[in-house]
Amino acid sequence: MDAIVKNFPASKEKQARPTLQEAEEAVRVLLRWAGDDPAREGLLDTPKRVAAAYRELFAGYEQSPEEVLGRTFEEVSGYDDIVLVREIPFFSHCEHHMLPIIGKAHVAYLPKGRVLGLSKIARVVEIFGRRLQTQENLTAQIANAIEETLKPRGVAVMIEAEHMCMEMRGVQKQGSQTMTTTFSGEFKTNAAEQARFFTLVRNR
Repeated sequence: MDAIVKNFPASKEKQARPTLQEAEEAVRVLLRWAGDDPAREGLLDTPKRVAAAYRELFAGYEQSPEEVLGRTFEEVSGYDDIVLVREIPFFSHCEHHMLPIIGKAHVAYLPKGRVLGLSKIARVVEIFGRRLQTQENLTAQIANAIEETLKPRGVAVMIEAEHMCMEMRGVQKQGSQTMTTTFSGEFKTNAAEQARFFTLVRNR
């Protein structure tokens, strides 16, 4: 794969995580900056709700894809053909505007003696999705995690998504979709395997 993958390992001088109270106060500041009054009845519990929502929406920072992918199965009766999980729904957030990205991921690999539990693939999409992302980096991270853990003959990932930063602000082009792909191993070097991946993804 040619993509540059950033997994952001913990630095030696990691900044202390703000407290819940500090996070809630930050929400109050934003509410005031937007022009509203955080002390009015309808907004009294908003800081608490936003902090709780962020903990859920960005739970991927607390989870390890390596742990999720750690268990593999070798009893495959010689199966070595494509394994594809398509149309995995995900929600993420754009790292530039912190607005939602809503899409579907299609993930395939060619096994080499071992396979993953199918739910593990969906979990990896979920983990990386629940972080601040660009779609390009999300695509590469999913492929890289499977490549490094499983060591298959090849990995293919396609993501189709709508970006609210394009639909709600800026150019405001509702319904536009962005597609990204990345391939490794036989999916990258064998045009027939790559074409088969696209055919299986589109054969709905």
